[in-house]
Amino acid sequence: MDKIQAAIESLGGKLEDVERTRIFISDIAHWEAVARAHGERFAEIRPANTLVQAQLIGEEYLVEIEAEATVSSKE
Repeated sequence: MDKIQAAIESLGGKLEDVERTRIFISDIAHWEAVARAHGERFAEIRPANTLVQAQLIGEEYLVEIEAEATVSSKE
């Protein structure tokens, strides 16, 4: 989630600009820990969210998170 925040900030936005997240986890047994971590970062923002179990590109990958944000231009 640090990577997501850094990407948004590099465009002049902030984490509060996130409107939707999608979480893909390789093992559904870990959904509570993943949801808890997501909740800690987005508790006040409360973006729409989807969490699904999916086979990720490699066994070493456990979680993938997509985020959609709308960043207003400063013009």
